[in-house]
Amino acid sequence: MSNQEGNCLLLFAKYPEKGKVKRRLVPHLGEEKVVELYKNFMLDSLSTMNASGVEFYVCVYPPDSKASFIEWLGSDYSYLPQEGENLGERMKNGFISAFARTYNRVVTIGSDIPNLPCEFINDAFSHLTTEDMVIGPAADGGYYLIGFTRTTFLPESFEGIPWGTHTVLQETLKVVKKRSHSVHLLPEWHDIDTYDDLKNVIKKSKDTPFRHSKTFSYLATIGEVPSEDIV
Repeated sequence: MSNQEGNCLLLFAKYPEKGKVKRRLVPHLGEEKVVELYKNFMLDSLSTMNASGVEFYVCVYPPDSKASFIEWLGSDYSYLPQEGENLGERMKNGFISAFARTYNRVVTIGSDIPNLPCEFINDAFSHLTTEDMVIGPAADGGYYLIGFTRTTFLPESFEGIPWGTHTVLQETLKVVKKRSHSVHLLPEWHDIDTYDDLKNVIKKSKDTPFRHSKTFSYLATIGEVPSEDIV
């Protein structure tokens, strides 16, 4: 994992335990399948991170779960604990920690977008050479990616935000506008929180590289992919 001119990626992840990940999928798939599905989300996300060529850290939650992550994913990755009382604090502290390691541009993504094209990540870093901030709008009103440079980082963009609501992006951009930061918006994308999100991703994956992903393969094995769409 080479460091491209001071760029750093942060992948926020939860340790896969029953009842701890993607809980809104449980009524449709059951706890065991949801845990396995999330594991495949992570493996595909790691493949995307590796393909980007950017140095990255897996930001782990709970913060004391590093040993469990190493047992699961191995010791070849770099791990950072997620520190904070809520998602905003944890993301803010992740940026602070990365910038303290002398990176110049830092981008954060979640682990529930296993079909995110690698070029979105590359575009994010490219735009951070000319813009103060980059953000990837999610279809549910949140965002799937956010990035800053060392000199334009806004800790307050993670404070007082109604996390988990459809106004997350809107409220974040309000904060950024007050500071007159320039923002590049990436294409809208779907993270996977609900069963409808999952079905939408399956439907849109028919003619994309995601058909060959671990997530898609697992969904096929549990009968969530129509037989005519299976490679």
